[in-house]
Amino acid sequence: MDPNNRGPEEYGHDDGAGAPRQRPPRDPLTPDFGQHTPALARTVQLVSGDFLLTVNPVDGSEIEPCPPGERPTRPAKRTPAARAEADRATRPQPLPGPPQPELPLLARQEERERLVRLLARGRSVRLTGPAGSGRTSLLDVVAEDCADLAPDGVVRLSGYHRTVGDLLHDLLYAVHDAPLHRPERDELLACVREIGAVVVLDDAEIGGAALDELLDATPECAFLIAATPEVPAPSAGSALEEVFLGGLERAAGLELLERAVGRALSEDEANWAGDLWFESEGLPLRFVQAGALLRQRDQLRAGAGAVDEYGVFEDELPADPPADALFDAEDGVEIPLPALGEAAAPAPLLASRLSASARATLRIAVALGGEVPDQAHLPALVDDTHADAALGELAACGLVSPVGTGYRLAAGVRTQLLAAGYGEGVEDHALAAARHYAWWAAHPSVTPERVCAQAEALLAALAVLVPRTTAPAEDEDSATVQLARTAAPAFASGLHWSAWERALRAGAEAARLAGDVGEQAYFHHELGILAICDGHFDRARTELEASIGLRGALADKRGTVAGRRALALVADRTGDTPGVGFPAGAMAGEEVPDARHEESQSPPGGIPTPFPPLQPTTSDPALVIHRTAASGPSRKARGGLKGLAKRNLVAAGAGAMLVAVLGTVVTLGATSEGEAGSPSDQVGVNPSASQGIGDDSLGADKADDGEDPGDTGTATSRPTDPGPDGTLGTSDDPTPTDTGEPSDDPSGTKEPSDSSSPTKKPSDKPTSSTRPPTSPRPTETEPSPTPTETEPSPTPTETDPEPSTTPSTSDSASGPASSSAPAETTSSASAPESPDTSADVI
Repeated sequence: MDPNNRGPEEYGHDDGAGAPRQRPPRDPLTPDFGQHTPALARTVQLVSGDFLLTVNPVDGSEIEPCPPGERPTRPAKRTPAARAEADRATRPQPLPGPPQPELPLLARQEERERLVRLLARGRSVRLTGPAGSGRTSLLDVVAEDCADLAPDGVVRLSGYHRTVGDLLHDLLYAVHDAPLHRPERDELLACVREIGAVVVLDDAEIGGAALDELLDATPECAFLIAATPEVPAPSAGSALEEVFLGGLERAAGLELLERAVGRALSEDEANWAGDLWFESEGLPLRFVQAGALLRQRDQLRAGAGAVDEYGVFEDELPADPPADALFDAEDGVEIPLPALGEAAAPAPLLASRLSASARATLRIAVALGGEVPDQAHLPALVDDTHADAALGELAACGLVSPVGTGYRLAAGVRTQLLAAGYGEGVEDHALAAARHYAWWAAHPSVTPERVCAQAEALLAALAVLVPRTTAPAEDEDSATVQLARTAAPAFASGLHWSAWERALRAGAEAARLAGDVGEQAYFHHELGILAICDGHFDRARTELEASIGLRGALADKRGTVAGRRALALVADRTGDTPGVGFPAGAMAGEEVPDARHEESQSPPGGIPTPFPPLQPTTSDPALVIHRTAASGPSRKARGGLKGLAKRNLVAAGAGAMLVAVLGTVVTLGATSEGEAGSPSDQVGVNPSASQGIGDDSLGADKADDGEDPGDTGTATSRPTDPGPDGTLGTSDDPTPTDTGEPSDDPSGTKEPSDSSSPTKKPSDKPTSSTRPPTSPRPTETEPSPTPTETEPSPTPTETDPEPSTTPSTSDSASGPASSSAPAETTSSASAPESPDTSADVI
């Protein structure tokens, strides 16, 4: 019963049946204080290869073969305007606050011209330089110079934490318009092979064979790849051109420092800068940070009078400045230049002169492994409404550098801040970030693309908290599990599948440590779905079986059904079709509810076919056996019996025992001597089944008028009209007409169904028999009893429940003119002039 729409039978409310409960009117002045309707789960359908994937954050994603009508066409290329818009989306957002001075690219003209020249020839280049050497600034300038070289323009990609597959998909989405479509590898390679662009790849982390794979997949692209010396080098046979980027010369370093400060350097400052150039080996990042130190020194030398006079920017001053930071300009107190050691590791000194919000942002970034949250999240994380300006402060000081769509701490900054004590409370900061991101990612207004843009910060929080995860209190949920639970579906919907996999693995480990079996089953299910999309079916089977087992322990029916559907798809793709070798879910050790509808497994020797087709005439009657082939699916069928549950085997054995007992009882009744007219006493010397002259029934030969009914003389054969099946027969043909359905008569003939046929009463005069009474297991040489028309058998003959692989034959009791098959045979021989025979089916 829906608690918000209760029926009249609940709590004795009989009025207003079916009417929903009215809510109080919402005040238009305070709309946020009213009750909000709970948001529905956000499900997204996308196409991955030839699969239709439905990302369901509640019970787990579902995957099925994509219907032909819903399969998207080949992605089309974007227009130049659309490519420009996509390129802007891959860059960091402009920073708030006053605009920062743009530093020019100094002493890089030679490298710049060489790179443009190589790219214009279609050559790919690898630009190698240490962190802080200005690789990103050089790439930006070269990208502007190469804007008109390729038909598809310039494509900017970030290689930070990206694999070859991620880069190929990023290149596809940058040039082609393929919403909610992740092509399979063959289609992906076919699309990127036609892209002709200058690809600028910054912060690359791949090398060797992986880099060769990227280059081979895009023969029409010219790559400009920036990497650090720690990244693996290209292979020996690679066609990449190597360009090394070193530090600046001393004159260039001094010029960069002057531009950063905004004024000419004094003699003392120039000497100080010379020592810094020698220590830093001319890295431009060190001069940017040194310029920030000199700017802060100039601000401190201006004194605190401006703050007291105007009362603005007071929050920008540090709350606990150094003792010699503020001074009265009239006293003539001078602030000395930073020591060389402080200039070599300037992060703590720079941070001490920043605002409180900027220092809090640095602590959060240190806790997240160097990842800086987006400026839109800083007010909530720092608990300051003006904290979004802190990112601009950090960028102006050279403490952060752009990476992809966001920022992270510059090279060496995190190590310096950890040494200065900024690593205290790492777990608390990471936990606060995890709770905030979990709430934000689950909000209905947040799109998957926005969550993917913050993937590194979310994954960094998970990396910090997963090893520290413990079982929460009874009325609480684990923040780590909730973050992975809300972020993983967004990564899947945003087609950032490397982040999806990392979030799922972190969530599975966190759920295991927290003791949350339900969430652990969800993460294993999603890992299985991801493995199916990637074509790793063995790994998918393992993950799905683990998920089904965990959900079975929780009696989660909906989740179990989703897992079994995915497992059935895996079995279909790998050839292990459920129902041939084993039922779906049997691998997980669970009972299958619909197993009763499946075919029972055939024994290795085969079983008699209940209704065999018409066979050509043979000289000897043979037992028609339905055998299972020795190869192919039959091996899986025989091997699949091992996978059946024990209860199914017990039920099968009980059924076989019941059939055997019933057969014994029927046989004993047929062979008993307790009643008159026993079939064994009513069989004549020469019994034969034929079609009567006066009717169309099938019975024994009629005796001539005036003759003893017990006469055993042979009747004269007469040709008859073709039967219903088109075969020819004689009145004395021992082969009965096939009726196409089982007979209750022991001889294999069917009782006359025509109402015009007179009903024959059993005769009291016994006839001679050619063999003893019917036994439960007749031998091969025993002839089959054929009761006469006037003496029908009261009970049918028992059929051997066990299959036999050896055909059984018998000789006719009446000579060569007629023959009768044993009770267990399904076909008999006919006269030579009869082209076809009909099989007696028991």
